[in-house]
Amino acid sequence: MNIGIIGLGLIGGSIGLDLFTHRQQTQTQIHPPLSYRILGISRKQQTCEVALKRGVVDAASVDLSLMGEADIIFICTPIAAIAPTIAELIPYLQPHTILTDVGSVKKPIVETCSQLWPNFVGGHPMAGNTETGIDAAQHHLFINKPYVITPTEHTPPESIKIVESIVNLLQAKIYHCQPEEHDRAVAWISHLPVIISGSLIAALRLEDNPDVDLLAHYFASSGFRDTSRVGGGNPELGLMMAKYNREALLRSLKSYKQTLDQITNYIEQEDWQTLDKQLNQNHCDRLKFHF
Repeated sequence: MNIGIIGLGLIGGSIGLDLFTHRQQTQTQIHPPLSYRILGISRKQQTCEVALKRGVVDAASVDLSLMGEADIIFICTPIAAIAPTIAELIPYLQPHTILTDVGSVKKPIVETCSQLWPNFVGGHPMAGNTETGIDAAQHHLFINKPYVITPTEHTPPESIKIVESIVNLLQAKIYHCQPEEHDRAVAWISHLPVIISGSLIAALRLEDNPDVDLLAHYFASSGFRDTSRVGGGNPELGLMMAKYNREALLRSLKSYKQTLDQITNYIEQEDWQTLDKQLNQNHCDRLKFHF
């Protein structure tokens, strides 16, 4: 099997690293040994060279024609580039080639890409950090992390199984759901936090006392660091979340605003008893998450 990866950044590079390493480690443990080659595509020749040197891929190129050898291709580009990349790929693809993506929004991607190439399986590995590029690629990024697969009634079942078999090599936890369900869920736990976190950073700029502003920068510690981390990440990713998951994000933003208005009212009215109940409820609710 030939596994293609288009986009050798944090996610694509990390997929390649783990697959490459897994194959090496099992050569003497499994008979017959696992047999697959990893083919990589990047816009930059330098990235291709680094990927080869780091053991991310077996072959790399800036030319999409390399993907003509692939049986399955992971498209690890920014969200806006996924569908255009598939359109460019089509002349090189074999009829049986499976395409899958890693985008953090699914409904518009799955709808568009399935029309372009019916053998498409929507996917979203929910792992990563604020770093970008091939140098950010790391081993074991996906271990025990959710990897969401979003098939539709038209997705070929055998293609789903093949995607799952490769994801299992990454040791991720596989979840299945509808594309629209995925988008509503990640709006709450991923996209909304990015917008809220960014708003916190932006709000600090409104402090009109320069001495207080300076002190805030000096005093900022783990609380501000942790809360502002996702809002200070990749601006392009934040924009794509808002643009491609607009409906679900607006829904969650409006609910968040209502909750924030309620808390503001508790404080204005000095309703400490109700605020205390809310804070205790928050504490209990947070324990339900499987971090």
